[in-house]
Amino acid sequence: MSLTPTLQRAAPRDRDVADTRRRAARRGRVRRTALHVTTFGVLLAAWWAVTRAGLVRPLFLPSPGDVWDAFVRANSDHPVSAGSDRIVRGEQNYYLWEHLVASLQRIAAGVGGGILVGVPLGLVMGTTFVGTLLEPYLNFLRSLPPLAYIGLLIVWFGIGDTSKVWLLFLAAFPPITMATMASVRGVREDQVNAALSLGARRAQTLWAVVLPSTLPDVLTGIRVATGFAWTTVVAAEIANGIPGIGGLAYLAGEQLRSDLVVACIFVIGLAAIVLDLGLKALERALVPWRGKA
Repeated sequence: MSLTPTLQRAAPRDRDVADTRRRAARRGRVRRTALHVTTFGVLLAAWWAVTRAGLVRPLFLPSPGDVWDAFVRANSDHPVSAGSDRIVRGEQNYYLWEHLVASLQRIAAGVGGGILVGVPLGLVMGTTFVGTLLEPYLNFLRSLPPLAYIGLLIVWFGIGDTSKVWLLFLAAFPPITMATMASVRGVREDQVNAALSLGARRAQTLWAVVLPSTLPDVLTGIRVATGFAWTTVVAAEIANGIPGIGGLAYLAGEQLRSDLVVACIFVIGLAAIVLDLGLKALERALVPWRGKA
């Protein structure tokens, strides 16, 4: 008795099931997108209505139009004041995107340092007695708000970018190290023993078994650390943070330019969302097996 007809009938059914799932997933994405757009539209309309009716003074809540004008002004050349012939670039002689890039560069340096130090240290702490020795100190460091160091770092390194990068490193280093250490300790012992029984050396076991098992949690730790660093850099840029999106928002607040403050807040939030989506995409590319076991 041949199985060929049965297999031939099963193949179209499998394709139909896959097509149905893809269509359902596509419809789900469309519904979620429509819901997000509708929610944003309702909130924007409510914001416009409140400011249009004069229920709140523009100093406390600028209108969407004023915020948009401030955003355009911050990204273009314009007269320094009404009736002046002097032209300036953006805000504080930098375009808004240049302020954003300056903040992202600081984050890249701080989080990058946290990855370079935190991941190897976490691997060591997860597999040796070093973890028992250093974990209390790591927990102590993790419990401190990063901004508690800013005064001391300014004394040590000045008010330039060096102190800010060190602050971002101190914000990113503990969660990356903790995530790596915890993921190493969560590796199944039978997998390691199976590799050793097949003749693998300790170094080969680390590379072939431990690292693939820990990578999903390490990437999650990097995402969390990047979020900490993003909130920290905005606050750290209060001190000599130009160019920098946090420094610009603080300076605009001091000048009572609420429209520019709100524009900076939107840029900060949108940049954080895009950054997190990028890290999620990287996680899916590096660990495609996650959630499929």
